[in-house]
Amino acid sequence: MARKLRVEYPGAVYHVMNREDWREPIFREEEDRRRFLLTLGEACGKTGWKVHALCLMANHFHLVVETPRGNLVAGMKWFLGTYTGRFNRRHKLLGHLFSGRYKALVVDGSGSGYLKTVCDYVHLNPARAKLLSPEQPLRAYLWSSWPEYLKRPVQRWSWLSVERLLGEYHIPKDSAAGRRQLEQALEERRAAEAGVDHQSLRRGWCLGRESFRKELLGQMKERLGAEHYGAERHETMEAHAEGIVRQELKRRGWDEEELGRRAKGDAHKVKMAVRLRAETAVTVKWIAERLQMGAPGYVNHLLYRRRKAKGE
Repeated sequence: MARKLRVEYPGAVYHVMNREDWREPIFREEEDRRRFLLTLGEACGKTGWKVHALCLMANHFHLVVETPRGNLVAGMKWFLGTYTGRFNRRHKLLGHLFSGRYKALVVDGSGSGYLKTVCDYVHLNPARAKLLSPEQPLRAYLWSSWPEYLKRPVQRWSWLSVERLLGEYHIPKDSAAGRRQLEQALEERRAAEAGVDHQSLRRGWCLGRESFRKELLGQMKERLGAEHYGAERHETMEAHAEGIVRQELKRRGWDEEELGRRAKGDAHKVKMAVRLRAETAVTVKWIAERLQMGAPGYVNHLLYRRRKAKGE
């Protein structure tokens, strides 16, 4: 069956969910969870994502993420592929880890309360799944972003963005008093959760006001046609990578002709390739073609030699 179009635009907010291929654990040990968080942090560095909420369960995860560059598809491809590779190498496995295509609901992030609703849903997951006793506070579940919200800013994950959720809770300052107010509010929400219907937070394709939904439908209508059932484009991702290439050329005083004259394995080209791999999710094939470095396999070889020389 043809795949539905992903809605992507700069500043979009999503509730992303995915589970293991056969509903088996995607985290066999605590080290797997740590590696997942490390990989997510790397993905944020490459893509510019802002994470607003996160919860790791046994066989699935929830992620509320904002994409300032409109690059969910490219970022998720790198993130899930990289974590799967690391998981498989660690446990000596082969094949897929996640079940097909991840689910991504577009969330109205205009300050109308929908971001708060979805973040609360994610943070309340451990209590809903009875992973905490009624006496245990939500902060006792460590594999969630909720304990991070209650820490001082310098102690948090660097890629966690708390300002927008604090704003939707009408907490003016990220202070000790503000964090106590935040914790009390969510614990009260937890106590009142019985019987609440959460289908809109798990199903469908968007969560927001009717005007928000109509605006997204208008965007999708413009993009329907030959591309509706094809692979999503990555113009935004490639534009970011192209900007880095231009910066590097300007810094060296090179033009495109000079780039072409340089050897495929030129040390400056390798440095540029390293930066592109670190800061973007473009493919090695794109890097090889753009920097005129020959075959992708040769570029991979050069990158491997550089990592080995640096002891990485």
